[in-house]
Amino acid sequence: MATEEPKFTAHLTEGAFELRQYAPFLVAETAVAGDMDAASSQGFRAIADFIFGNNQAPGQSGSAKIAMTAPVTVEPRAADTPMREAQDWRVQFVMPSQYTLQTIPKPKNPAVTLREVPAKWYAVVRYPGINTQSKVEDKTAELLAWIKAKGWTPIASPQLARYDPPWTLPFWRRSEILVEVGGL
Repeated sequence: MATEEPKFTAHLTEGAFELRQYAPFLVAETAVAGDMDAASSQGFRAIADFIFGNNQAPGQSGSAKIAMTAPVTVEPRAADTPMREAQDWRVQFVMPSQYTLQTIPKPKNPAVTLREVPAKWYAVVRYPGINTQSKVEDKTAELLAWIKAKGWTPIASPQLARYDPPWTLPFWRRSEILVEVGGL
């Protein structure tokens, strides 16, 4: 079965670059300190614990398992911090579209929170392979240059979005850098 992803409409595609309009979606998120790899791993574990059952199902005495979706994102919490310098991160899982804030199980871990992301416009660059710090920086720079060339304005920190589990062969892995944009 295919893994659910947030719904969007692609309005412009140029090679690996895309301008997308995303519909609102729910995320489970946590804040984590450390370098990008350590924060990604620690944040992933905390949110995975939530979706695997460390939660309280609404109106029930027990917990519920929540389906895994894609992507898992990581971004610096401070909007003006480059990824290579960041030591404070937000890690997010997109939640299945069947849930609302009222119907989704609530995390028992206070470090995991739920929120709705409103409809937004994102500029995106897709690429395969393993995410090293230098690759993420290079792809972010390429995306920011594309955004500038289009005359758009970046209005949030770049996000690294990972779509595949770690056992996926590197040449089949899909990653993206997303930057919310304005001035369209």
